[in-house]
Amino acid sequence: MFSILVVEDDDNARRLMETVLRRGGYEAIIAADGAEALERMRERHVDLAVVDLMMPRMDGYEFTEALRRYRDETPVLMVTAMEGRADKRRGFVSGADDYMVKPVDEEELLLRIKALLRRARIASERRLEIGGTTLDYDAMTVTRDGRAAELPAKEFALLYKLLSYPGKIFTRRALMDELWDENPDSDQRTVDVHVNRLRDRFSDNPDFQIVTVRGLGYKAAVSHE
Repeated sequence: MFSILVVEDDDNARRLMETVLRRGGYEAIIAADGAEALERMRERHVDLAVVDLMMPRMDGYEFTEALRRYRDETPVLMVTAMEGRADKRRGFVSGADDYMVKPVDEEELLLRIKALLRRARIASERRLEIGGTTLDYDAMTVTRDGRAAELPAKEFALLYKLLSYPGKIFTRRALMDELWDENPDSDQRTVDVHVNRLRDRFSDNPDFQIVTVRGLGYKAAVSHE
């Protein structure tokens, strides 16, 4: 069972969040502000923190900044009534992984928590499993049916990125900036070339496909979540 830390100074909101998490199959650990949350994390393992912003002693920004200073990469989901662009920007700059505005839809909250936990597991294990296909980041191999194929570095990085976020659309520019950052002025058609190579290489793989989103870029469609 995953342990979720709820950092919220409002008693009613805290109890509601605790109930939602337990219904979702998570263990809820409670803290009334950022300072208490850090104490809880010294006592218990925490898989993810759901954090309000405006709290006494230590607010959500300060709590998240403290975590990142300690090089603690626990995923942080900020939940707040503050919806201004500057507030969101400050949240992400402080080290938050996601941001939701109150009132929170319970189903969406659980879906976002699930997605953040999945990304954290992928990052720590450096392995990705899609149906019967396994991607090993350290070996840069894609294995299916006991057969491992070693990919060129850029092809592997592109495939790993797309499959880490199934259904998410990545523009060519965004992929260029992240995967070809040493050549920021490179032709964006480079992405198309690498996508076509991946499609040819995995044309008979039933677990995933790379889909072109006309006018935008690419996304991965998977058969098994």
